[in-house]
Amino acid sequence: MHDAATTQTSAFGDGLAQGPDLEAAAETAVAAATAPLQGRRPDLMSVFVSHPDPDVAAAVGRQAMQIAGATTTLGCRASGVIGDGRGVEDAPAVAVWAATLPGVRVTPFHLQAARHEGGISVGGMPVPAADDAVAVLLADPFTFPAQGFVERSDEALPGLPIVGGLATAPVGSSALGPARPGPGGARLFLDGEVHERGAVGVLLGGDVSVRTLVSQGCRPIGPAMTVTGSSGSQLTSLAGQPAYRKLEEILRDLGEEDSALAMRGLHLGIAMDEYADEHGRGDFLVRGVVGADEEAGTVTVGDIVEVGRTVRFHVRDASTAGEDLDALMALTSEDAPAGGALLFSCTGRGRVMFGDDTSHDVRAIRRGLAPRVAGFFADGEIGPVASRNHLHGFTASVLAFG
Repeated sequence: MHDAATTQTSAFGDGLAQGPDLEAAAETAVAAATAPLQGRRPDLMSVFVSHPDPDVAAAVGRQAMQIAGATTTLGCRASGVIGDGRGVEDAPAVAVWAATLPGVRVTPFHLQAARHEGGISVGGMPVPAADDAVAVLLADPFTFPAQGFVERSDEALPGLPIVGGLATAPVGSSALGPARPGPGGARLFLDGEVHERGAVGVLLGGDVSVRTLVSQGCRPIGPAMTVTGSSGSQLTSLAGQPAYRKLEEILRDLGEEDSALAMRGLHLGIAMDEYADEHGRGDFLVRGVVGADEEAGTVTVGDIVEVGRTVRFHVRDASTAGEDLDALMALTSEDAPAGGALLFSCTGRGRVMFGDDTSHDVRAIRRGLAPRVAGFFADGEIGPVASRNHLHGFTASVLAFG
């Protein structure tokens, strides 16, 4: 556990570097990130490394941690990294974020999962303090039950928001391009050590000012409906009609643009507060529609939806994703501007969503929320929606400081 001094104000910096010598690039990125700190030792530093060889990524991570000498360092290998106002996907690069956080208590941890007859247990979680404000978590989904841990996080971290991402990365490359993520490729960085399994993170407490933001990038289509029949993740009845028939009715009434978006990818928003008079932006937990069976009359969703929940179908595109992020930042930044931010953006929000613009999200965050931003492209993003922690896809999850 590390306690920062309380005699100075917070300062933030970020850097990103590329090149054939990635260890030299790490030095450049660290220098850029620490320069705004004016010689002060970082209380918290994050290092994100993209490289097709996990062992090279590990060496680069160690190099960056050693050079900076931060009190606490957290990071991982990823398929793409974010810093210095830009994102780099599927190419060797190093991104570094550094902060001095006077009065903030930083508690690092390494979690490991173990299987036993009763299921899976997770060890390594420190006991949270009463004034802890947030947890940052970077996890390897092949060796750590990220979704289960996050969904049940209130048991280990009562009332504490968690922000972070799944730290998977391509395990190699070929003439056909980078390989898909797979087991054994994770490299997790924590205080000079490199871990290949589990999850790493920090608890932030004391005199800490942080805000969380999760942009799911969707907009609703059709009416809000009550789930009148379900079985696990299968919706059997919506608003008293067979779910498939209700979906057909909604799709039939869409305009040409929304119909095309629905064909490319349909989502379901699950209202998190059943007692709200109206459900607006940020009130729905968005999950993908993964199947529909005309004969059975069912629609299958990527989550369990109980009878009585309010739901609404959603679509997503680049324009909607940008508008949603800007709107959430406007709400988040009303109190005071932030000095720095960590950004965990889905791999599906880079070139996949914004074409050649791999820097869309980081530019938006710098423009609307915080000037010093770094992070990585994740294969699953962690963040709270309606005060409950969830594992997401296609989102931008942000932790803003100051």
